[in-house]
Amino acid sequence: MSLRKQTPSDFLKQIIGRPAVVKLNSGVDYRGVLACLDGYMNIALEQTEEYVNGQLKNTYGDAFIQGNNVLYISTQKRRM
Repeated sequence: MSLRKQTPSDFLKQIIGRPAVVKLNSGVDYRGVLACLDGYMNIALEQTEEYVNGQLKNTYGDAFIQGNNVLYISTQKRRM
């Protein structure tokens, strides 16, 4: 079995158009479909939900997040 090393850039390219979680330095989570991002890690999400302390606080059609506020991005399993 051959394992190919994956760079963070490869990972981010693979998850465009898929559900993702963006955690901010403030602790707030944004969950939605990753529409696009740039080299500064500025992020556009669609169908976005804002979670504070694990509680849904708001929903947005589109959300734009400035890259210097991002702690991490991860994939999110689709909800049934």
